Order: sequence, then C-alpha cells, then structure tokens
Amino acid sequence: MHPPSATHNHLTLGNPRFDDARLAALAASEGNLAAWRRVFVNGPRAAIAGVQGSFAVGLAEPAGRAFIAVDRFAVHSLCYRIDAGQLRFAARADELADASTAVDPQAIFDYLYFHVIPSPRTIFKGVYRLPPGHYGVFENGQLTVAPYWTPAFEEPRGVSFEALKAEFRQVLKDSVAAQLGSGKAACFLSGGTDSSTVAGMAAMASGQPVSTYSIGFDAQGYDEMEFARIAARHFKTEHHEYYVTPDDLVRSIPNVAAHFDQPFGNSSALPAYYCAKMAREDGVEKLLAGDGGDELFGGNSRYAKQRIFGWYGHVPRALQNGLMEPLLATRAAAAFALTRKAGSYVEQARTPMPDRLQMYNLVMRLGVGEVLTPALMASIDMNQPLTLQRQVWQAARGCSMLNQELAFDWRFTLAESDLPKVRVATGLAGVDVGFPLLDDRLVDFSLSLPTEYKLKGLRLRWFFKEALRGFLPDAIITKKKQGFGLPFGVWANATPALKALARDSLNSLASRQVVRADFVNVLMTDRLPEHPGYFGEMVWILMMLEQWLRHHAPDFRVQA
Repeated sequence: MHPPSATHNHLTLGNPRFDDARLAALAASEGNLAAWRRVFVNGPRAAIAGVQGSFAVGLAEPAGRAFIAVDRFAVHSLCYRIDAGQLRFAARADELADASTAVDPQAIFDYLYFHVIPSPRTIFKGVYRLPPGHYGVFENGQLTVAPYWTPAFEEPRGVSFEALKAEFRQVLKDSVAAQLGSGKAACFLSGGTDSSTVAGMAAMASGQPVSTYSIGFDAQGYDEMEFARIAARHFKTEHHEYYVTPDDLVRSIPNVAAHFDQPFGNSSALPAYYCAKMAREDGVEKLLAGDGGDELFGGNSRYAKQRIFGWYGHVPRALQNGLMEPLLATRAAAAFALTRKAGSYVEQARTPMPDRLQMYNLVMRLGVGEVLTPALMASIDMNQPLTLQRQVWQAARGCSMLNQELAFDWRFTLAESDLPKVRVATGLAGVDVGFPLLDDRLVDFSLSLPTEYKLKGLRLRWFFKEALRGFLPDAIITKKKQGFGLPFGVWANATPALKALARDSLNSLASRQVVRADFVNVLMTDRLPEHPGYFGEMVWILMMLEQWLRHHAPDFRVQA
C-alpha cells in the first residue's frame, strides 16, 4: 500500500467554471482556491450548483470544518476518511491507506460484479470515494454527503429539428474548442461516431491539422483501424497508428494494474494507455476523448434491447397471466428453441429495471457459489450491488424509461468506469485528457432533447447522427459501435506467455481464498478455449485483481 499522505488542508483539481460573476472574478484574480473558499463560506450546496466544468475540491479549516465536492461525472476523483476526528481527503484511495488499513471483502465482490468498485465504497475499509455530483460538509465530527446535482430531463413539444441541429453543432464546436490546450491539438480516434466527431470539431475550432491517434489489433473482428483512417482522411488529420500485441500486454499488465488506486477491470485501459503513450512520444500533452456521446444521446445497443422488453407491458394483462406466462413456463416449451426464446423474453420483460441487469451479469450467470470461496461468501452481502443500482435508478424520476437508463449509465458506465479508465491510463503515459462531449452545455442540451430524438423506434442516437450527416463520413455514421475492445481471450489462448501470466494470477487469487481453485481450473482449461470472447472477460478481471493486490496488498488473504 502507499504510505498515508500528509493531511491536506486543501486540494483543488481540474478546471471549474464559476457561473456567479463575483466568484468568476475572484478565480481570475486570485485563483480557483480563493473562489472555492468563498463557496464554502457562502453555503456550499447552493453555490456549488453554479459551478461547471471538471473539478474535485477539498478544503479544511483549522477549527476542523471541511468541505469536499466533485463534478457531475467525477472526472476528477476525491477520496476521504475520518481519522482521529478529522476529515482527510486525497485524489487517490491508496493515499489514505496505510499498513493497518484492511482490504474490504465486500469491495472485492463489488469489483467482480461491476468490474470496478463503484463509489462510495473503495477497496479499503474506512476509505470512501465521493460519488459524482456530490458534495460533503464535515463539522462537529460529523460528515454529511449529499447530491448537489441530479439530471432533470425535459420532453419539449413542437421542436424544430433544423433549429436543434444548428444549436447542437454550435454547442458541440464550442465544447470541443473549450478543451483545446495551448499545445498541439490531438485526439483519440477509434473510428467511431464520437471520436470522429471530436476530431472533426477540433480541426474546425483550431483551424489547423489535428493529430489523431488510433490503436489496432491483429485479431479478426476486433480491428476497426480502417474506420479511423476514413475519419482521418476526411478531416485531414495527422494520423498515427499503433498495433498492440500480446507481448505488449505481458509487459504492461502489471504496471497498468498497479497504477490504479484500486482494482480496475475495464480491459480498454490497456489500449488507452498505448494510445496515450504513442501521443506522448509524439510530444502531445493533452488528448481529447470522445466518451459520453452514447450515454447522452442514446447510442448503446442495450437501449434498443430494453425498449423491446418494454413492449411486453402493452400486452393485455389477461393474456400475459392467462396464456403466455403459464404456457411458456412449461417443460415442453423449454424443449424447443422458439418457445424457449419466447420464454426468456417474457422472463426478462417481467423483471423490472435495474434488477433485469443481473440476468446479464457475468459473475451472477456463472454462479456466485461456483466462483467464490465459502470464506469470501461468508464475508459479503450479495445484495449490496443491486441495492446501489436501485438507488441510482430511482434517483432519476419523472422521465422516460430511456432517460432513466441514460442517467443510470452516467453513473455506472461513465463516472465509475470509462472516465477513470481514460484518465488513469493517460496519466500513466504522462498525458492530460479532456472530455468535450461531457461539457455541461452539451449535457444540458441533451437533457432537453426529446426521447424520440435519442432512440427513434429502434434506431440508436438518431438525432446525433442526423444532425451530423454531411459533417461525418457516411461510413462512420452507419458503422456498428466497437471502440478499443481488447481481444484478450483470443490472445490468451494463442500466446503461451500471456496465458501463463493469466493462469499464475488466477492460481494466486485462489490461494488468497478469493475464488475457488476448481473454478480456476475449469475456467482456464475448458471454458476459455471454448468461448474466448465471453470467458476471457472473467479471466481478465480476476487477473487484474491479483495484479493489483500484488502491488498494493501482497499479504491479503480472505480470513475463514
């Protein structure tokens, strides 16, 4: 573990924008810290709602009062603990842990469930992470944490597509321009809609060629470099490519895993690191990323899938209860592919969100008792992840089902997974990162966009694509989403050194009494070769957990 940092009396990260003219003037003349101190004095809940941009802030007074806050998406992280009656805070969870700080078994389960450890929990007992859009005030020995911002969706009527298109393009251009630094304009470029849009808007805003950086994989079905090249030619960028190899993974997995302040299982962190490393070697100091477009404008395929399940609610109740459900629940129905599929549809459609998501969860589908040791199972509450999901789901009320899904993904997909993935991976390479598609102006625009403009029938992110038709190449608009997906399972089967690293990691995790040794053997010997794409994900998250523990908590073992 990292040694505990000295107690901060202030911590300010990011680039906050103060709506209040007096605060903005104070920030301009005396710096952000002075403005934040005024926010604290004036009453933080009301004042912080008027702060935009990406930020994390922590302030402590000699008398013991303290104030902490992070932006809407927790682009910048802030962790805290109460120690000897004082609130301590830091950017990383491991900065607040020492040799006596225990690893939390519940956090281990949360990690296996989510592939990350969502806030407010961290891997360390007694150390917490401030959730996105939250602030905290510590006084008289008590900490109060609460949200200062929750998304409020609107459903305007009689909107003009052309007017919205013009507004959207301008807001998009302004959001990208605001993120451009003083150095070379540079962007990630996967060849998808979001990264291509950011690259094109950056070229427009900077008025000069933009450097773009892409990662490829020599594995069938995983490489989409040709789409990145299409976007690069279209926007006349200075394009750079690197093909990640299995040997790269063997070399970098331990370092990347250790660089995170807690276990992190999003496998795209490795490609993001190599992309940023290539940019840094080219002299780039800041990269713009395209994260957020799918979650703001309805671009993930699961949104269409959940809409199909929603159609079941329009079937008359008498038909559901009297015919469909009794018939499809029979053993005879399960014997035929068509009726078995129909039965699965009904079962999922009857399960409300977000509980329905457990049906797709990897560790739940494999069977918790088949994966985890009895010692770990005795130390955890298996209902905790779903309880957190339900709380987040219910926070977005009075909106359409789709918008509720978007708000849910803003927390679990963006704030807890994709943004820290990019921020930490680029940081390891020595590069700063900006997320222009999460600019507050663009977020506010998406909040007032009609639901049918986000998902038109089953057509994903309809407005985004139609509004950018003619700006983006048609091939980019019509392509299927992929991104920097890593072919780990395929490579682990074919590369002895990579498979050896994975097997050694999983066996070590079994010796810590986290996972069952017989499960590890079946996973590596049978299941991974049979279905490398699916079971490779399980191997990956277990391997990254063990690699993190080796660096941060080498003596950890689940106690029986």
